[in-house]
Amino acid sequence: MDRPGFQALAEIEIDAVTPSRQGFTLTGQGADHVEYRLDVHFELPLDPRTRRVIGELLTQSDVTIARRNS
Repeated sequence: MDRPGFQALAEIEIDAVTPSRQGFTLTGQGADHVEYRLDVHFELPLDPRTRRVIGELLTQSDVTIARRNS
């Protein structure tokens, strides 16, 4: 990830996506071999079809967590 002013903290390959009441919980392992969990919440209701499509997309994704440089 090359974004000026940001430092990558973890690059996570998503292994599992679990639906939660208002979104999803993503779990995966980083390049540092540590297991990570990311909760994603939506403020609007998701119908079952939309939930399934988003879940499938997230299952096939990678996540990079970064923070702004101080």
